[in-house]
Amino acid sequence: MNELKTGEFYGAHYQKSAFENVLITDTEYTHEKVDWHYHENPYFTYLLQGKLFEANKKESYYLEPGNLLFHNWQDAHYNIKPPEFTRGFHIELNTEWFSTFDIQILDFEGSINLKDPIARNLMNHIFVDSKINDPYSTLSIESNLIALFSAMETSKKDSSKKPVWVGQLKELLLEEKIDYSLQNLSASLGLHPVHLSREFSRYFGTSLGNYIRLLKINQAFNLIVSNKFSLTEICYRCDFYDQSHFITNFKRIYGTTPSKIQTKISVG
Repeated sequence: MNELKTGEFYGAHYQKSAFENVLITDTEYTHEKVDWHYHENPYFTYLLQGKLFEANKKESYYLEPGNLLFHNWQDAHYNIKPPEFTRGFHIELNTEWFSTFDIQILDFEGSINLKDPIARNLMNHIFVDSKINDPYSTLSIESNLIALFSAMETSKKDSSKKPVWVGQLKELLLEEKIDYSLQNLSASLGLHPVHLSREFSRYFGTSLGNYIRLLKINQAFNLIVSNKFSLTEICYRCDFYDQSHFITNFKRIYGTTPSKIQTKISVG
């Protein structure tokens, strides 16, 4: 079985950026199938464009744009790519990085599929910072990576301690066309609206409104990266009322407009 050393990923690399103990790679997947292999270092895979099937010894994933995986070191897996353009973003971390920030890598075994919109939003920030690559990028990337592992630690806590409705609501909110009103969501879960509103942040790490906003902004971000749609199309695909509403919410999270992000994250 092949072992890939630091910085090695199958495909054509658009960009390799080395930060302190962190290597970031923006890659086009060019192989229809990559046989069983593992990597020397732990890393994140964030699918930006196209589709990918990935399987390890325990699980398999059908990845689409916006899907985020974490692989612990030496976690063997293989990939199959359909005949379309597929692009992935990788963040590889060496042992010194984990030691520096006192993060126990053994706490995150195997492959982890990160569906939490907070985690994916942190990855979007890292992606943008890697493209800016200015004197403050390392600080920002490290801070967001620490926050990302904190979010992973929170999400992996014993799910049996959480009410059943927490898992049900997570799946419900991932559906594309639903009524996001508090009354509809609480009725779907058999909860009182006041109880849902009060308890939501305890289990989701933010308010219900902000959680839904992150879901929509993450969706918009992935459509911007795809470079297939105008900003007007993205606005309405993500159910924003109008361009002003879209730009205001986007700027609140990223501190800049969608059009400026679009220029920063283009391939090349």
